[in-house]
Amino acid sequence: MTDPGHDKARGGSFDLKDVSVTYGNETAVAGVTMHIRPRAVTALIGPSGCGKSTLLRCLNRMNDEISSAVVGGTITLDGRDIYAKDMDPVELRTRVGQVFQKPNPFPMTIYDNVAYGPRTQGIRKRSQLDEVVEKSLVRAALWGEVKKDLKKHAFELSGGQQQRLCIARALATQPDVILMDEPASSLDPISTQQVEDTIAELKSFVTVVIVTHNMQQAARISDETAFMLRETMDEPAFLVEVGETRVMFTNPGDKRTEAYITGRFG
Repeated sequence: MTDPGHDKARGGSFDLKDVSVTYGNETAVAGVTMHIRPRAVTALIGPSGCGKSTLLRCLNRMNDEISSAVVGGTITLDGRDIYAKDMDPVELRTRVGQVFQKPNPFPMTIYDNVAYGPRTQGIRKRSQLDEVVEKSLVRAALWGEVKKDLKKHAFELSGGQQQRLCIARALATQPDVILMDEPASSLDPISTQQVEDTIAELKSFVTVVIVTHNMQQAARISDETAFMLRETMDEPAFLVEVGETRVMFTNPGDKRTEAYITGRFG
């Protein structure tokens, strides 16, 4: 699954230092410091309203779209400050793709969905587009199901297929990182398994950061797990601990992590 054409030097490694997010007068997230290692799956877990999706949106500056949002601290991607004035958010989002909770394919064919990003990057040659579309669909574990009918409208696909199409669309711009916000929460168990299998394959060439409420899913697919918590609605959410998933699920360092993972709260 490696890509000899991909720039290994870029890596896809995030470092967060004292990251906070405020909306107007409310601090939603405070004091998050963590390393997100490249070519691995990092799961963000925690109860509803604990800032997981808010933190995820910081990594590709999607919070920029919320006028009242202010992100504090520093976030670097391979050593470069993603909030620096010379960082183009559009360029950043090419490097840091996102797959949302509900499948959101564009209202066009399967082929055009995947080719959309490369076309905006200036690729016009049909043979190049064909290659990118096939490679992306293969990596998203969808090629075998759709290769004979790429002109089919994306809305004709099942929910699970649509989500894998969205993964293929994100992969088509050759990102270093893919962010996933509960990508299987609206899918049936079989489709969920297919998406999880796809994620397991993806980490050989991209960094994956996934928000999930499903403890079993986090245990199955992630290499690292970060547990977030908001103890009262009057206080900001914060990072309790982050570490290797196997260790977090068998011997967490904080009693609050253990209580959440074992289902005693949250």
